[in-house]
Amino acid sequence: MSTPRRTLRHLGFIHLVPFDGEAPASGFRDAIELFRYAEQLGLDSGWVRTRHLQRGLPSPAVLFGALAEATERIALGTAVIPVGHENPFRLAEDLATADVLSGGRVRAGLSVHPPGYGDDAVNDLVHDAGWRAEDYGYGRIERLRSFLAGDPLREVPEYRGIGGDIDSARVEPHSPGLADRLWYGGGSLRSAAWAGAADLNWLVSNISSTENGIADFALAQRAQIDAFRAASPRGEAARATVARVIVPTDGATDAQRAKYRDYAEARTPRTQRVHGKNTIIARDVLGSLDEIVAHIEDDAAFRAADDYLFELPFEFELADWKHILHELATRIGPALGWRPAR
Repeated sequence: MSTPRRTLRHLGFIHLVPFDGEAPASGFRDAIELFRYAEQLGLDSGWVRTRHLQRGLPSPAVLFGALAEATERIALGTAVIPVGHENPFRLAEDLATADVLSGGRVRAGLSVHPPGYGDDAVNDLVHDAGWRAEDYGYGRIERLRSFLAGDPLREVPEYRGIGGDIDSARVEPHSPGLADRLWYGGGSLRSAAWAGAADLNWLVSNISSTENGIADFALAQRAQIDAFRAASPRGEAARATVARVIVPTDGATDAQRAKYRDYAEARTPRTQRVHGKNTIIARDVLGSLDEIVAHIEDDAAFRAADDYLFELPFEFELADWKHILHELATRIGPALGWRPAR
């Protein structure tokens, strides 16, 4: 007998913010319009992916500055920032600035891993030659959290009338509470246990790992969520968020349905094998309201999660993304017991 589904606390979406390489501004404007629309629908959060050397958003905090002015309530998340590309000190400054401007709405999803470019010459250009000796472990996130928490970095010397008396011992601006709004985006039991013990929140998406003989995607993520809560000082109260590509067909035009179907069918083969050592990919969920709700109710990872995020296909267009969010907020969410924010 399956365990009952936890109460759904929070409903949102993840957006890559794709853009035309020759005219990127239109992609950013579409993202701002999409966040405005999501807020009008009452969705709780919108999250953006971070992409480097791709035609996707590289600087979430910069976009959040614009979104802070364009929206009033919706939470602004990152899913996720690869901290290996960041100086934790500078990232703390950027995230805190965005959090202050937005009134405490930033939700920072993070990950760590070594440089991922196969060519060392590219790694040298991106990270400088020192990347070979750099520590790309979990400590980078611990350092970032310390900066965000306002822990002092130095003793401020006595003001002697030269310059301005504005020196600070901590990272500025300081945004109280931001250090407690950190998610670790992971896909392994090791990362889950570390995130739990570090008292972070946990975020899983449509890419994960098969471990301990568990090849079923939902069961593998459920094992991670369980390991995360077992290690967390908050226990069962520790917050877990599940994100998947889910595309509703109800309310879509014939052209949209054809596009959605072709998209899902083209991506299905990658979900039918293990990639590399142990990487597995979830199948996209395409269907009617009843089919989507039934899938979520039957998915072991969703049943264990507090928050659901719909990942928007980056190949689609603004009208398609709006259609997905409309169905999510007006039909799918309410069918799962969620109510829109006012």
